[in-house]
Amino acid sequence: VQLQASGGGSVQAGGSLRLSCLASGSTGAMAWFRQAPGKERDFVAAIRWSGGNKVYTDSVKGRFTISGNNAKNTVYLQMNSLKPEDTALYYCAGAINRPIYSELNERRAYTYWGQGTLVTVSS
Repeated sequence: VQLQASGGGSVQAGGSLRLSCLASGSTGAMAWFRQAPGKERDFVAAIRWSGGNKVYTDSVKGRFTISGNNAKNTVYLQMNSLKPEDTALYYCAGAINRPIYSELNERRAYTYWGQGTLVTVSS
């Protein structure tokens, strides 16, 4: 399964962006991770198709919304009230099977990774 992410760009603080990711095949869950320069790749948000469970990292709760369409193998990340600290390369990821809920925020739950799309937020 291949993942194609898009929608990154440059915005000012307080602005919005919407990321999209299209998978070439079915997945059990999809997620967004991000990696800032010189830092580890961190979890942002995930959606598990069966049950519709969504999880977010604390720093984006109330600002970011993950959504998607399982039948179309597509996931979105609506990002509002962006902050300079949100600047990073954003990666979408897909799981082969349905991960257990407690692992949705872990990189090891995901087998498929997209190429990344850059989000830059200026102050």
